Amino acid sequence: MPESWVNSAERIGADLHLSLPAEKGGRQAALTHALREAVREGRLAPGTRLPPYRSLAADLGIARNTVASAYAELVAEGWLTARQGSGTRVAARATPPRPVHAPQRTQPPGPVHDLRQGQPDAASFPRTAWLAAARRALVAAPNEAFGPGDPQGRIELRRALAEYLSRVRGVRTTPGRIVICSGFAHALRLLYGGVGGRTRGLLRGPLAVESYGLPFHRDLLDAAGVRTVPLSIDEYGANTGELGNHKGLKGALLTPAHQFPTGGPLHSARRVAAVDWARAHDALLLEDDYDGEFRYDREPVGAVQGLDPERVVYLGSVSKSLSPAIRLGWLVLPDHLVDPVLAVKGQREAWASALDQLTLADLIASGHYDRHVRRMRQRYRARRDQLSAALAAHAPHVRVTGVAAGLHAVLSLPAGTETATLRAAARHGLALDGLTGFRHPDATTPAADGLVVGYATPPDHAYGAALEALCGVLPPDRS
Repeated sequence: MPESWVNSAERIGADLHLSLPAEKGGRQAALTHALREAVREGRLAPGTRLPPYRSLAADLGIARNTVASAYAELVAEGWLTARQGSGTRVAARATPPRPVHAPQRTQPPGPVHDLRQGQPDAASFPRTAWLAAARRALVAAPNEAFGPGDPQGRIELRRALAEYLSRVRGVRTTPGRIVICSGFAHALRLLYGGVGGRTRGLLRGPLAVESYGLPFHRDLLDAAGVRTVPLSIDEYGANTGELGNHKGLKGALLTPAHQFPTGGPLHSARRVAAVDWARAHDALLLEDDYDGEFRYDREPVGAVQGLDPERVVYLGSVSKSLSPAIRLGWLVLPDHLVDPVLAVKGQREAWASALDQLTLADLIASGHYDRHVRRMRQRYRARRDQLSAALAAHAPHVRVTGVAAGLHAVLSLPAGTETATLRAAARHGLALDGLTGFRHPDATTPAADGLVVGYATPPDHAYGAALEALCGVLPPDRS
């Protein structure tokens, strides 16, 4: 902003909202009372410059001399100060605002150690790169970027994503098949209902899901009236061969890159079986690319979407790679679903900030996003190795699985010990997720006791102490 504008605004003084009560004995008395109350209540802070007589008189529709007299009276009382060339200001001795008595909301104390899954290391957010990308994006943005948003999302981001997803995840798409949303949950609501008061979605159930998964996804689908049917899982991922055993299924929601929470990619034969089933039954596969960027001990696994773009809806976000605070995600859709999804979103973008979209597009196109992911992959691998080493040293009887990729590990516990272990963790201020909490309520396979340990959440300086606390609450070897 030019300095002349700042100086001009300072000379004009602050805008005021004043109500002049008629019962205060005339215009001057009413204005004096209103200004005094504004200072007393804290709406006019000490040092605030008041408008000149002429400006305030014009705003209130009263005589200039009335304003001058009111100011003079308040200066005499000590509420205001007036100096030649400095205008009229609220005096430094102004009475503090009256206390407002509101119910106090006490936040429960957070855990001493946090090893819950689902969050990246917040301290590692690339602030410098994000800020630089935002600056470049703002300079380059066309004027129309600051108008009503396109519900499909900024073309700059869709182009960047089409190139990135093709290069890194093997997704077959064009910018026209991508719809920007505010995250995975928003994508599910667009497809199955719950947006803008709409209770029925574009897609219908029942929907097959993995027997272990995020409960809030199941809750969201249940709220939309979609019945979910669990598929058993093993070391090769979801048993997609079971899809043919359930009559009337309209689709399946899978995490092929890294099954959540048990870990491991979906076996190639099961990928093909899922696509063949979708073709044969006119169904859709929903591919949640959970932790797709973070792999450590195996070759990259491409997206199932690459096998049949017309039968797979690919869903992704930056909640793990960057931060859940950046509410950006995407759907890569079969061609016939693009227009219906846009109709659900409405004529204007209501969720995903255009400025954040432009910033992410620049971050990807400039290569900084790739560099950040590679850097975090190395950091998370080191944390995973530190976790494995701590368990090998202090709890060798505990089996660790699901560590070839992702941001968490699964610790197998002796039968009947999960609940007691979680209670012991809580007593020691250690936040953990139990494996049982992710199990589908209708799953028929035997339940297994275990812990889902997120090794990305703690800051570096607290990670060692968190692992020490974890090893201290694990059940002893019973063999």
